[in-house]
Amino acid sequence: MTFTIIFVYQLIPLMLKPSKIVSIAVLLLTACIFSARAQVNNPRKQLFDDGWKFFLGDATNAGANNFDDKNWRILDLPHDWSIEGKIDKTNPSGGDGGFFPTGTGWYRKTFLAPAAWKGKLVSIYFEGVYMNSEVFINGKSLGTQPYGYTTFTYDLTSYLNENKINTIAVRVDNSKQKNSRWYSGSGIYRHVWMVVTSPVHVANWGTVITTPSVSAAKATVEVKTLIKNETNITQSVVLKTVLMGNAKSAGNYQAKVTLPANSEKEIIQNITVLKPSLWTPERPMLYQARVQILKGSSVIDHTSTDFGIRSIKFTTENGFQLNGITLKLNGGCVHHDNGCLGAAAFDRAEERRVEILKAAGFNAIRTSHNPPSEAFLAACDRLGMLVIDEAFDGWRTSKNKYDYATYFNDWWQRDLETMVLRDRNHPSIIMWSIGNEIIERKSPEAVETAKILANCVRKIDPTRPVTSAMTTWDRDWEIFDPLMAAHDIAGYNYELHRAAADHERVPSRIIVQTESYPKDAFANWKQVQNNSYILGDFVWTALDYLGESGIGRWYYTGESSAFHARTELFPYHGAYCGDIDLMGWRKPISHYRSMLYDNKEKLYMAVREPEKTPGSIHVTGWAVWPTWESWTWPGFEGHDVQVEVYSKYSTVRLYLNNKLIGEQATTEAEEFKATFSVPYTAGEVRAVGVINNKEVENRVLKTAGSAAKIKLMANRGTITANGQDLSYITVEITDNNGIVQPNSENNLQFSIEGPGVIAGVDNANLKDPDSYLATARKAWHGRVLVVIRSTKKTGNIKLRVATPGLAAEAIVIKSKMK
Repeated sequence: MTFTIIFVYQLIPLMLKPSKIVSIAVLLLTACIFSARAQVNNPRKQLFDDGWKFFLGDATNAGANNFDDKNWRILDLPHDWSIEGKIDKTNPSGGDGGFFPTGTGWYRKTFLAPAAWKGKLVSIYFEGVYMNSEVFINGKSLGTQPYGYTTFTYDLTSYLNENKINTIAVRVDNSKQKNSRWYSGSGIYRHVWMVVTSPVHVANWGTVITTPSVSAAKATVEVKTLIKNETNITQSVVLKTVLMGNAKSAGNYQAKVTLPANSEKEIIQNITVLKPSLWTPERPMLYQARVQILKGSSVIDHTSTDFGIRSIKFTTENGFQLNGITLKLNGGCVHHDNGCLGAAAFDRAEERRVEILKAAGFNAIRTSHNPPSEAFLAACDRLGMLVIDEAFDGWRTSKNKYDYATYFNDWWQRDLETMVLRDRNHPSIIMWSIGNEIIERKSPEAVETAKILANCVRKIDPTRPVTSAMTTWDRDWEIFDPLMAAHDIAGYNYELHRAAADHERVPSRIIVQTESYPKDAFANWKQVQNNSYILGDFVWTALDYLGESGIGRWYYTGESSAFHARTELFPYHGAYCGDIDLMGWRKPISHYRSMLYDNKEKLYMAVREPEKTPGSIHVTGWAVWPTWESWTWPGFEGHDVQVEVYSKYSTVRLYLNNKLIGEQATTEAEEFKATFSVPYTAGEVRAVGVINNKEVENRVLKTAGSAAKIKLMANRGTITANGQDLSYITVEITDNNGIVQPNSENNLQFSIEGPGVIAGVDNANLKDPDSYLATARKAWHGRVLVVIRSTKKTGNIKLRVATPGLAAEAIVIKSKMK
């Protein structure tokens, strides 16, 4: 089977049937792009996050203009009220929702409709509200949006009081529980924008960019622009499009357009780009399409759309090819939360997640099981991370009482179309996913549903393949062949061991493992490498996450052995199955996985947690043995401890206090891994990579002394004073030599001075139910994370950290205007 795709961007909004004007242009390197006399209006899209009032609970008539909200809390978005609350085993979200509080909340904001808006079209754009939102303007209900991950917009124009105060109110209802199998958060947790345009304007998501042909010599960039005339008279305008790359023009075109009253037209422009810089994960070059609508010499509307020039192709013979080169997917599944920030989608938090995943060796992400934030996808574009964009967790049969199945019949088309229309401009996205482990998958109706969903996606975007994640909970498998045939690519959850037999039975099937157990990293890697029809492997999960409490845990004798999905495992309130913990710290399995897929990291060492008595540590299905970067094991002196060395060298040696313990092969036959049994004694253990009997690389672990110091490290020393930017500060408890004391559980106290606030605190211990929004946190394995959020004032932000018995330490973060 062959699935060839040349990169295509977002289509016109749903239900539109525009007439078309087709025009062709070639590259004009020296052409003047914008008229010197053109007057550009104010920005059409203005951030609307500041100065909301919030009330946790329901309130009668809170949508009305004259409602008294003077005692409500004032805050800036994004906001998640669940993360602010107490983790409690009685909360109705249960283990699925991490035992966080949910409920109902209201938001209100007043604003002036300035005189400059007269004659304009004004709409409000919500990136995401969880969930069951209803929006009011000046007491008038504009509509509801049940699905908490869907972007939506409302036209405000006819409801505004010109040059007077107007009130937006939003009711958010997350009270019906359970409605999610993971932590959802509650509230207006993504950005809100006010969009102001001329009546003649580019439609929402109305710029579509494709590259029908791509080569190193040249690329044809096709730009489709949907222009709307929302006036009662015919309008004649000029459409100008310029492509920018590396801060200079890469091509441009302009066309005269006549639009009858209350009509729309799609204009197609073809522009040739010579010697294009192709988008790849290694060099994620972004171009920008700048579109202007001119009436006379005035710019009456303008948009900018980032895009990448690249081609994608899927075949059983060559797998996934990016720009003609086969690329294996080292993928990870991620949920949408940002750890101690909850669901709040700060741009910097979303970007940091992608940075961490990229540094851990991942080249692909599956956004399980919902569309992500726009900031997350933009970060994937900028940083070079491939994406499977997923719509929802289920279809018509529920997994929880109040989940998406409640709304599927009425809302699936709007939600699915919105995802594809919103996201199709992102070069990072290579596949669409229409579901995950659908409960009704054995029924004939499921096949028909899959066809309907897949065709809905293809109608909007025929350039990317459609998949969904399939599994089985019994021996039935071949019965799913018709269901898989409704997709372009078959997604396997935990079933890659069936691939060889499936390939014989259905040789045209292209397979990607959409979920896998962390412990199966090597076996999955080998299948991916040895079979061209297998595109890659996506581990469950790349990152730890809140909710689905207890998955990925290990437990000690005497603790509950129950399956996480069948019991409440409080105080567990999250999932420990990630390669990376909630603080962003890479676990040993992360180093091993990245080593399998590339050679950027060639040697790593960690120590398996020793058992106090044989058989006292038990590992669950999504877990690996608890393994730590530590040579501090008091109480185990003289007892054998297992040291694991991961290596891309053919041989490794292990030394204890400079004495050779042994040498082992670490080739593919040994799964690039060696385990040494070492009688524990304090000091230093050292792993060495060996080539031709020559020692070429070392990794060292040293025994820590008593806790003596506090060490503070900020990932960014300067942040922007915009009320949105973040700095992540790692706090370590060390001995006098700076070695982390992994057994430290000091209760750390935080205080802050200057133009910043503490946005969250974390220690990655998913059994610790202490608040994530606090001024204190207990260390776990010697570490804590503090997240600082800027205000709109400039100056020095000083974080002070103290704990009894140790000298306090402080760090200064500078907050500046950009």
